[in-house]
Amino acid sequence: MKEDYLITIHGTMEQDGESDSVKLMTRGSFVKRNGSFFISYKETEATGYAGCVTTVKVEDSHKVSMLRFGPAPSQLVIEKGRRHVCHYETGHGSLSLGVAADEIHSRLSDEGGTVRFSYLLDMETAAVSRNIVKITVKPAN
Repeated sequence: MKEDYLITIHGTMEQDGESDSVKLMTRGSFVKRNGSFFISYKETEATGYAGCVTTVKVEDSHKVSMLRFGPAPSQLVIEKGRRHVCHYETGHGSLSLGVAADEIHSRLSDEGGTVRFSYLLDMETAAVSRNIVKITVKPAN
């Protein structure tokens, strides 16, 4: 993987009236293929998923897929107007989670940009959390 982009990920999880935020800055790759943007980066010990590679696929402002490959694979599909049941590996075991998009806003271009999306997670239709993610991508040079 050619790591020629700076990727900043800011995530917030809202649960039971409380919120927790995390910010990650890393180097990774960014490409456009068949009309979709792909943001990929290597996970580290800091994220708890060392040895994994995460790829975020952005299909306009309608669908985002978060795919993690490696020892702890997972897949979340965030799509407006649809609830998906997705596989998520926690490191302590696997979960099946319902995922429904609140919003997806993409301002990505061939040079980089931002994508912001929020989604609701549920387990067997019981609400777990609302998650807000903003990813900024820019050339490293």
